[in-house]
Amino acid sequence: MALIALAADKGSPGVTTAAVALAAVWPRRVLLAETDPAGGDLVYRSTAAHGGPLNPNTGLLSIAATARRGLVPDQLWDHVQPLSGGLEVLVGLGIAEQAAGLASLWPTLGRSFASLADSPQAPADVIADCGRISGDTPAVELFPHAALVLLLSRTEPEALARVRDRAAHLSTRLHGGSRGAAALATPLIGVVLIDDPAGSGKLVNQVNDMLVHAQTGARVVGTLADDPAGADMLAGRKRGRLDKSLLVRSARKIAADLNQQYGAAWAVSAQAQQTQYPQAQQTRYPEAQQAQQAQAQQAQQVQYRQAQQGAHQQPQQGGHPQVQQGGYPQAQQGGYGYPQAQQAQQAGHPQAQQPHQGGPHQPQQGQSQPPYQPQQGHAEAGR
Repeated sequence: MALIALAADKGSPGVTTAAVALAAVWPRRVLLAETDPAGGDLVYRSTAAHGGPLNPNTGLLSIAATARRGLVPDQLWDHVQPLSGGLEVLVGLGIAEQAAGLASLWPTLGRSFASLADSPQAPADVIADCGRISGDTPAVELFPHAALVLLLSRTEPEALARVRDRAAHLSTRLHGGSRGAAALATPLIGVVLIDDPAGSGKLVNQVNDMLVHAQTGARVVGTLADDPAGADMLAGRKRGRLDKSLLVRSARKIAADLNQQYGAAWAVSAQAQQTQYPQAQQTRYPEAQQAQQAQAQQAQQVQYRQAQQGAHQQPQQGGHPQVQQGGYPQAQQGGYGYPQAQQAQQAGHPQAQQPHQGGPHQPQQGQSQPPYQPQQGHAEAGR
């Protein structure tokens, strides 16, 4: 379990759409955090579990006061709102000017996001939507605490050149000047291309060659479908079979590939974070923290390098790592998407209110429920 940060260099490749799609099909419990300093979009495009709008004042804005006094990872749940489809989100800022209130708190947030996976009460991965980044974007301070940084890019030549340069800059900033060892360093840097997955194999290989030649330490980890119709369904502007859309099908493959390739490395990376920043949790759960630290100290070096070396083998034909048939564990009831309410209740955290029986989004018995229910009549603030 881990913190996965999504970002883009320039343009609008659809970071928020990608983050929602990945969170919706993630195989474990996940918290989607809007951490774009320019402001979030979900409050404008999504409906809360109770059927009304999301509260823009509960989320990243409300967590600032708590974080100034120190932030225990489980306190994140006090600021989370469930969407109507069940996805749990930390709503982003309303406007860019509000980011000033988080000026010195980004590292604290990063540590809490990374440590949430090891919570004894309500563990979860965190997918952070960081939006567009530059050298002085404060959300970049989350990256040292992430297990994986995903850079999204369209496939025009200028976009690919920019993602190459951004990956090289991040590698230097996060891993130091030793670029040759960047492929074994943490956080890993991955690239997600926005294109047609069916015909992208040759392009993926070419982009990987470019990234290797530039010694970025990054590689392409998947291709997310450029699917406007699927994005409209995900945002609630259009009704249809979201689970059959190219967008969600490609997001499911990326999620499966990431968890298969990097799952072991993430577990060790989380232990390393606990060892490096023990103060974040020791005041509340000292026994669990001490056990995690001891385990990390004994296993970190050997396990981490073995996991990372396996994760960075050359991609299979078509540019994508091979996955086992079926790809990815299914939800207990939904047949698709993230784990259902009873799993989180067992973890000790109250769940989203489910839609009323007989409502427009209540699946019939035997049918699967999409991970992020499209809401009729809600517009998306386009990114």
